[in-house]
Amino acid sequence: MQVEGLARIRVIDFSGLDGNRCIAGHYASKMLVDAGAEVIKVESQAGDPFRHWSSTGADVAQEDSAFFRYLNAGKKSVVGGISDAHVLALIETADLVIETFAPSSPELAQFTGLDPCARWPHLVVLSISPYGRSGPCAGKAATEFTLQADCGSLSTGGRRDQPPVMAGGRIVDYVGATFAAVAALAAVMRAQQSAPGIAAGEYIDFSLLEVFNIAGTSYADMMSSLWGRPDVPGMLRNVEVPSIEPTRDGWVGFATNSHQQYSDFLLMIGRTDLLAQKDLATAQGRSKRMQEWNDIVHAWTKARTTSEIIAAAALLRIPVAPVHSGKMVLTHEQLLARGVFVENPKAATLQTAFVQPRPPYLINGESLFALRPAPLQGQHQHVIQARVTNKQAPGAAAPAPDKHALPLQGLRVLDATAWWAGPSATQMLAHLGAEVIHLEAIQRPDGARMMGGVHAHQSDWYEYSAMFLSANTNKLGMTLNLDHASGVAIARELLGHCDVFIENYSPRVIEKFGLGWDAVHAINPRCVMVRMPAFGLDGPWRDHVGFAQTMEQMSGLAWLTGHVVDQPRVRRGPCDPMAGMNAAFATLVALNERRRTNTGCLIECSMIEGALNAAAEQIVEYSAYGNVMERMGNRSPDAAPQGLYYCQGHDRRNEQWLALSIETEAQWQSLKSVLDCPAWANSSALNDLGGRKIHHDLIDHELQQYLQSRPLDDILQQWASAGIPVAPVRSSVKTWHHPQLCARQFFEELAHPVVGSHLHVTPPFTFANMQRQQQPWLRLPAPTLGEHNRHILKKLLAYTDAMIDQLEQEEVIGRRPTGL
Repeated sequence: MQVEGLARIRVIDFSGLDGNRCIAGHYASKMLVDAGAEVIKVESQAGDPFRHWSSTGADVAQEDSAFFRYLNAGKKSVVGGISDAHVLALIETADLVIETFAPSSPELAQFTGLDPCARWPHLVVLSISPYGRSGPCAGKAATEFTLQADCGSLSTGGRRDQPPVMAGGRIVDYVGATFAAVAALAAVMRAQQSAPGIAAGEYIDFSLLEVFNIAGTSYADMMSSLWGRPDVPGMLRNVEVPSIEPTRDGWVGFATNSHQQYSDFLLMIGRTDLLAQKDLATAQGRSKRMQEWNDIVHAWTKARTTSEIIAAAALLRIPVAPVHSGKMVLTHEQLLARGVFVENPKAATLQTAFVQPRPPYLINGESLFALRPAPLQGQHQHVIQARVTNKQAPGAAAPAPDKHALPLQGLRVLDATAWWAGPSATQMLAHLGAEVIHLEAIQRPDGARMMGGVHAHQSDWYEYSAMFLSANTNKLGMTLNLDHASGVAIARELLGHCDVFIENYSPRVIEKFGLGWDAVHAINPRCVMVRMPAFGLDGPWRDHVGFAQTMEQMSGLAWLTGHVVDQPRVRRGPCDPMAGMNAAFATLVALNERRRTNTGCLIECSMIEGALNAAAEQIVEYSAYGNVMERMGNRSPDAAPQGLYYCQGHDRRNEQWLALSIETEAQWQSLKSVLDCPAWANSSALNDLGGRKIHHDLIDHELQQYLQSRPLDDILQQWASAGIPVAPVRSSVKTWHHPQLCARQFFEELAHPVVGSHLHVTPPFTFANMQRQQQPWLRLPAPTLGEHNRHILKKLLAYTDAMIDQLEQEEVIGRRPTGL
């Protein structure tokens, strides 16, 4: 059967129209066009800012850059302004408009002046901005770097004897794009299913600050809240050990998220004697003894090749990967075996060929559509056809009741995922209205619960995991032992009542339970099954274990993270929620397809392919131009000066870091002005970005001399008022009182039956229709272990109390982990 995908959706993409190089809008529309939507770029006469952009300085003056072609393959292009008649006509026929206008841009004022949601009530508008379009920081200039500082992420990165270091690779934009694409597609699907006469358009106000508070801090603020918010001096930055370690021929990366993985790591290096040293069993303990620990580990790793170490670790099921650059990743055996890299199709007038990662999910074993060339500027100026909007596909489900209903209301999801990547996918579906049943077993609770072990003094310590509490709000919780025949039988019954089944076991496990795709499809032909393996369902690495750190190491993201004088580093987080959003997006694509076919499908969404798409810039830069991108610490190809500068009163217990990032010439002139135009800044050598990058050390020295005797708060107020992108390096455990997050009600309080009341993060966007109804995002706290066993078994499966009692006696279900 031919797949239609999102062919009935038209998107107008204003990303880059104002010259703003925000990747998030480009990548969100890329996700939509890859799934079949018609995406029409609106460009200025100057063209999209990425058409002639190369992070490595390649000569792209004569033709469209590889990075532009990666972001825009398959899209259409027209040239015009927001108020031009032909652009207004396109908006009228669109389902979705995406804009990423800078807060101070004339284009934002012009677009807002159209009052698009009132003028076109059917329309969904996705507005992506640094801080969101409301709140005290809404008009503040920002960059990727200053957002990482302000959201709490930057404070967690790097060694304690070095300044904090950012996560490399424009990861805020990529993570933000995946969240934004899910929100937009869900809203469009609701609008297209609305009842006759109901204009169910939506305005989505998306905040990049909020998304990276989620993805970049690993819920550190919740961790602090569980401890009663102690006053911790300085920043809580650290590096994970073991993590990226030197080998005889390069670097290898590990992850030891569980005690079993740590124990197996010691077995591998022949140092099981260290098990007796309890402090080394914790990440904090190893960090405090880092030099001693590194001497032990490096004595073993430096004597072996990367491939030898990977083979040894894989035998013990320790998460492991080579640490790749954009060059090295192209030859990895798993990625080659699965055909992950595909050729970017080029227009006949272009010369440069290159490869790129394919979209990060497969439906029924295949990518939805072949890539098509990126458009030439204005290529489709007069050839775009008229259309009628807001039409349901044949065979669509019953319309959503009204425009205030959550988009996925009425859907049920069986969630057999653990840790963070899978739970973040199902949590987003729950936020958007689905009923989600999170499955665990008392014999094997969700691994994220084990992070509550730091609260071992509590009798129910497994309920004290900040990760589990934060990533599983709005879900029901059920325990079910799938190693028991009765447990599998109940799972099969549940599947008959579910629209979606999501799991992220190792590939071999779900088949062992007899719950593979053939079985699920036979039980419920309408059910969409989503599988989230680390490396894919086939290939030589099929059964390897992988976590977020592993994805950073293998994809190239870690290659770009770390101080130049240090080594590649991981940030332990962003790849998990990003994988989750890729899975959630693919789920929505499949549900949209089911409206037409009335049949479910199998989705395979591997973590590594999601990470590769976020790391694609360095892949295409090497493939197209032979240039390897390298880590730059806190500097960037996009900005200069950019870095951290300490201000008055700074010391290790009271860190006073200013994050500064100058991307545009207007910002540079503003910086010179607030500095009173010193002679050094007026040098003609600093008149453009290239010159400032060459003389970055000089600029850093002068800025540090100026700032070290001035109060941080004064500088922040004065410079931000001048339109300069600045931010404090905000502690990850003190974001709960960030004035912007408070104003936007990003945190909502929930009462949990065990841990009490705490502030929880919400989705990093608002729906205007929800705001008008003053609906909170969060309806339920994360479930306690097996909290809803009886409710689910009685409501869905009509089990009696006696039957449920028998299941408890047989430990098929339960409320407390076994073995405690």
